[in-house]
Amino acid sequence: MRQYDQKIAARLSLQPRQVAAAISLFDDGNTVPFIARYRKEFTGSLDELKLRQVQTELNTLRKVDDRRDTIIESVKEQGKLTAQLEQQIEAAETLTELEDIYQPYKPKRRTRAAKAIEQGLEPLADMIQQQGRGGKSPEAQAKAFLNDDVPTVEDALSGARDIVAERISDHPAIRSQVREKALRYGQLTSAKIKSAEDKRAVYESYYEFSVRVSNIRPHQTLAMNRGEAEKVLRVKVEVDERDWLRPIANVFRVDKRSPFAEQLELAIADAAKRLLLPAIERDVRRTLTEQAEAHAIQVFAENLRGLLSQPPIKGQTIIGLDPGYRTGCKIAVIDDTGKVIDTGVMYLHRERDALETVHKLVKRHNATLIAIGNGTASRETEQLVAQVTAGADGVQYLIVNEAGASVYSASELARDELPDLDVTLRGAVSIARRVQDPLAELVKIDPKSIGVGLYQHDVNQKALSDAAEQVVESVVNQVGVELNTASPALLAYVSGIGPKLAQNIVAHRNETGAFTTRKGLKKVSGLGPKAFEQCAGFIRVRESREPLDASAIHPESYATAKAVMQQASITMKTAVEERETALKQLSLDALAAELDTGLPTLRDIVEQLVRPGRDPRDELPAPILRSDVLTMDDLREGMLLNGTVRNVVDFGAFVDIGVKQDGLLHISQIPRGSHLSVGDVLEVKIRSVDKNRGRIGLAWG
Repeated sequence: MRQYDQKIAARLSLQPRQVAAAISLFDDGNTVPFIARYRKEFTGSLDELKLRQVQTELNTLRKVDDRRDTIIESVKEQGKLTAQLEQQIEAAETLTELEDIYQPYKPKRRTRAAKAIEQGLEPLADMIQQQGRGGKSPEAQAKAFLNDDVPTVEDALSGARDIVAERISDHPAIRSQVREKALRYGQLTSAKIKSAEDKRAVYESYYEFSVRVSNIRPHQTLAMNRGEAEKVLRVKVEVDERDWLRPIANVFRVDKRSPFAEQLELAIADAAKRLLLPAIERDVRRTLTEQAEAHAIQVFAENLRGLLSQPPIKGQTIIGLDPGYRTGCKIAVIDDTGKVIDTGVMYLHRERDALETVHKLVKRHNATLIAIGNGTASRETEQLVAQVTAGADGVQYLIVNEAGASVYSASELARDELPDLDVTLRGAVSIARRVQDPLAELVKIDPKSIGVGLYQHDVNQKALSDAAEQVVESVVNQVGVELNTASPALLAYVSGIGPKLAQNIVAHRNETGAFTTRKGLKKVSGLGPKAFEQCAGFIRVRESREPLDASAIHPESYATAKAVMQQASITMKTAVEERETALKQLSLDALAAELDTGLPTLRDIVEQLVRPGRDPRDELPAPILRSDVLTMDDLREGMLLNGTVRNVVDFGAFVDIGVKQDGLLHISQIPRGSHLSVGDVLEVKIRSVDKNRGRIGLAWG
């Protein structure tokens, strides 16, 4: 190991022993959720965020070392590996540094310089580079290199300059310094291509745009990248002459007293224009894009976490409505377990019939909540539903983000879950279920289709998928999964399981009936001891013969948990208040020593003994339920309203205040230090209403 623990600890301000323990656990096949929850004593209680940072740094360092080994082997095969060069390669900290060192040795296409070397012009290039004084003129020296392939003096000098130009461009120190200057002081410009069409003026802000590279904002980078890809914009990076000439001059010094001075000046100008600056521009653009994509992915991940963490609405019969004009508004009714108990279609233009349909469904099933998808005709549907809720006690409605419902409806999972339903009705079921349990339903949909974040379709899709998977995995394992009702999609994100084992678990459940204990998982085909160790603590079996199976206590700690209960003279059947009182009287420090258990683990056990299987989502604000409808005509400047954050972006947050358009709470209106997440409920004030453009400006309430 190349001292990964020391390097990572220094970068993340952690203790080397913490990092070393985390690396060892990762290499043994343990997942981040498992380590964060059940191996606190090993890592000094590193949380998921720190563990993922350690994992990312570890992967990066190993990637650098793999590349380092490849480069050393390549240079060695060329017979050019010196002790000094190997030392340089070993000292490089990043991939960029490694590639700069490797650049002169990297196998290239047959360049002009390579051709000139084949023609025997390297000694002449050395003369130009060495800037010798006195002696013959360059033209006279060049005559010695003429042959069939180099018929003229100018051909010889031109070829020699090509060799020098490539040496300049490939020099590691020059590349590094010019890149650094470009990233700090370069100008990024964009202009509209004259012949391009931009019908909706999407890129108007970038028709004549210029900004210092170091000041560019992530969304601007991604917008220009998209405009360039659509052949609307031409984007350039401009580097001031002094910022590239000085680094070159520090290594390739022009001696005005040398007869080769002009030749070196020509080589420098050619190197900059033809080789160095285009390469630096690519590097800068790539760096900016990577930074912007990383930021966009982080925004997406944070919004996705907020969306998945929305509290479930339990114990209600819900009518899901998937609005539509031509094909009608699709209806699905689900009971408090998510089972579909009724379906139908209503047509908004037949208002009386539609009203009667909703009234009958509410009465027939004692429905208490109506969930309306936010797609086409959602507000017309809302106006109709508001007439129902206004005259029915205990019935409310809410607008649901239906992004991805159509993707789910046509999926294989939807066909398996709802084989008897038409694809159009499955969307209404999804809308209703994502109110009842957002996490359980949204994991069935590709996270990119959920519609949170900014520019998620323009970023590296592999990195986006990895980030989304980490978020879903984190939330699923924090909440816990009921083994006997979870879908394969939900089980797949449980620590240690994955898609194949999830299918095996559901197949086993269908064949042999409900699991009666956590231990029953060991009978599932393909689920070995390691997978059981990783997943068991995150699985819940509410009706198990072992009461602790309904908690987040890992089976490996059952003996400890039972010893704690014995010390407190309680059982899992003891009333919650009594359990809490009895457990508070215990000295955990003394008990940890007596039971030979780590204090962090013991604290987690005690917390679970008080409230086994507590759902962390229950502590978050519930969605806003409505019984009347608002329109933009109802809004007045200064009006105070409660709203739900739907999306957080670089320039603010979009907030659902109950009208068709979400309002924008601009970043300038958000108090310094405040952090907003998707699902947050807050009071906002109407700042402005633009009916023509459908825009609502909000202020902090």
